[in-house]
Amino acid sequence: MTIKNRSKTCLIVSGCIIVLALLLTLFGRGINLGIDFEGGLSMQYDLKAKAVKGDVESVLDGMGIKNYTATVQGAGDNEVNIRIKDVAQDDIQKIQASFEESIHEKYPDAATIGDVNYVGPVAGATLVRNAIISVLLASALMLIYIAIRFDFNSGVSAVFGLLHDVAIMLSFMVIFRSFIQMNSSFIAAALTIVGYSINNTIVIFDRIRENAKKMPTAAREEVTNISIRESLGRTICTTLTTLITIVALCILGVASIREFALPIIIGILSGVYSANMINGYVWAFLEEKRRIRKAAAR
Repeated sequence: MTIKNRSKTCLIVSGCIIVLALLLTLFGRGINLGIDFEGGLSMQYDLKAKAVKGDVESVLDGMGIKNYTATVQGAGDNEVNIRIKDVAQDDIQKIQASFEESIHEKYPDAATIGDVNYVGPVAGATLVRNAIISVLLASALMLIYIAIRFDFNSGVSAVFGLLHDVAIMLSFMVIFRSFIQMNSSFIAAALTIVGYSINNTIVIFDRIRENAKKMPTAAREEVTNISIRESLGRTICTTLTTLITIVALCILGVASIREFALPIIIGILSGVYSANMINGYVWAFLEEKRRIRKAAAR
């Protein structure tokens, strides 16, 4: 199999996705922030019968509460947890009374269990800040480690790919905002992808280092092509086995599991895409520039 450098095309595609997400955000169609980030109302009910999620969602829809502002999660066979964002604290009792009146028509014995709580957005803000700090700190430490273990250009290329994957994941959260809410599970998914993405890149860079020693005079792009081809079998096997598990969780899991699994799927695909189609060629470009500067200095 012949591997060709398509990094420019891939960067253009990634750039278009990120620009589209930025434009949607500017026009008020940004990330669909969940209750963890915007605050809202949390209610838990025992319906005293097998809970049907569609019944609860239809009740909320009849109250004028659309599915992109509310999340319904099952808790056992009979219990449901309803989380509604963009709710003023003064409206809690009115919404609760209206919901109970409507749900009793479908489930006459339904009763609240636990507390009806107003959740503030402070925890979400803390999570976002800590996640940003974690990604930046991880990027800096990875740059240092890879620069020592391989070379500085490898470190720059790996961190570029890592930030690319996070940006793509966020962009898809914007594009598919009607299907996904960003809650605390997304933060866990993003940090998981940071580790997964960098692992893919390290495997390929390790092969690049070996081949670069064997072919010291060869073009760096050719070294990258050969290294990606030699790593392709491992990449396909590990990606497919991981995706099978995560896709099963996304299809069969409850809403809270899907909130974690869907960003993971996007991140895995983005990580494989960047590791094989972008990062190595960024390294090759930087290395060729270094060679030119070195030759000019002689």
